Amino acid sequence: MLEGERSQLLAAIRNFRRPLRLMWDEREGRNIFMGDDAGAQPSSSAQIGYLPPIFPEWLGDRSFLTRHDLRFAYICGEMARGIASTQMVIAAANAGLLGFFGAAGLDVATVSDAIARIFATLGPSKSWGVNLIHSPDAPGLEEALVELYLQAGVTRASASAFLEISPAVVRYMASGLRRGPLGDPVRLNHVFAKVSRPEVATQFMSPPPHDMLRALVSQGRLTDDEAEIASALPIAEDVIAEADSGGHTDNRPLPVLLPLLQSLRDRIAARHPGTRMVRIGAAGGLGSPQAVAAAFAAGAAFVVTGSVNQASVEAGLSSSAKALLAVADMQDIAMAPSADMFEAGVKVQVLRKGTLFPQRAARLYDIYRAYDSLDAIPPELSTQIEREIFKRSVDAVWSETKRFFERRDPDALAAAENSPKVKLALVCRWYLGNASLWAITGEKGREMDFQIWCGPAQGAFNDWVKGSFLEPLENRSVVQIAYNLLEGAAVVTRAQQLRAMGVETPAEAFRFEPRPLG
Repeated sequence: MLEGERSQLLAAIRNFRRPLRLMWDEREGRNIFMGDDAGAQPSSSAQIGYLPPIFPEWLGDRSFLTRHDLRFAYICGEMARGIASTQMVIAAANAGLLGFFGAAGLDVATVSDAIARIFATLGPSKSWGVNLIHSPDAPGLEEALVELYLQAGVTRASASAFLEISPAVVRYMASGLRRGPLGDPVRLNHVFAKVSRPEVATQFMSPPPHDMLRALVSQGRLTDDEAEIASALPIAEDVIAEADSGGHTDNRPLPVLLPLLQSLRDRIAARHPGTRMVRIGAAGGLGSPQAVAAAFAAGAAFVVTGSVNQASVEAGLSSSAKALLAVADMQDIAMAPSADMFEAGVKVQVLRKGTLFPQRAARLYDIYRAYDSLDAIPPELSTQIEREIFKRSVDAVWSETKRFFERRDPDALAAAENSPKVKLALVCRWYLGNASLWAITGEKGREMDFQIWCGPAQGAFNDWVKGSFLEPLENRSVVQIAYNLLEGAAVVTRAQQLRAMGVETPAEAFRFEPRPLG
């Protein structure tokens, strides 16, 4: 490829918002790339192809944008304990993105305050949502959050970490269902289901179980009409294929998971015609324009980012924790025991570089597996744990744990009083739960215990932005991150279109350097 042709090609790719005519010049024996406003074509050339303009707003499923009144098919996903903060949700909504507040790990009063702040700032017209994390050990909390969302008028909830659907999520989905003038069902509340397993996805893409609907009616939580309409609709109209992500994850590769769920959706729709409208979005590993473009090219209706937003200026994470994220590489992550599903051996993906949390948490889990009570732990091992991990006595840890569960979950505390094994689990969970809080508050002296949920996308993002305006943390606003990923995805899409037309397309055409956008 001649240098002039190469420069013209790269310029045509960067100007993806303009239509492009691909010409072949017989006299010069090369391609010519012309915009519609470039004037008359040379007499020795003939048009051999045409590309319409691309806009970042056109990436993804148009019905997703229409349904949720958005400019972009892009979600800023929830990160627990308010890391996906009210500021992040507000910034995303004002930019035409969809943001979910990270309610997991927070008490109902704190979530209520956050919802009130978001409503006070955005008013009723902007689109946003709140996380609803599955709480099998505390079903009362799940019910209380759904009650709060219904009372407060939260119309979008991102359901995460579900192993099976619960009455609470069905109640949320079905509440307010009605029929429009033509008899079509109209939703008031929208469930976004984060899934990584086909058996869980099947439940969310199918109508609610009849018995569960009837039980909710008999309890006075749904009307007969709401239950009847819900019986023909999928629980979630928007399903998120959650691949290798931060926090709770099954480490699935997105190129495997996304088409699998798309095929599953189509099979379910054949059995339940009312479920045809289910959209499948992509999450996990989306830390570069190439990854975002690949997700859209594979048919994702929308994309969801998580890890890359944790180092944004709006994220509810300490500056010291953000600094660790900003230098993380793809391999600087590890799996560690989860605080909320500790006893079941469930793990979460966290940052490994700069912290000893993964090793210390794994050690506590090994102790939990090996011993049936605190008293059974050998004295020298107990002393070591107190000195190196807890940094206080086991008795002091249990006192703090008791005070927490007296407020949060008295049933769990009662179980611990009757079972030494449960008491041991709660003491171990004290460290895991506080480790994420220390990362949020930037607790001095606890830097090596920070639990920072993180997936490999963070490493890809850091590599992409190196040397650009997005490398400094102060420039990493959640909106600039989103705009640059989407802008870059449009560039990559245009380059791939030309390559698919048989045009020799250099590797540099698929690269996009971040720049201030807006």
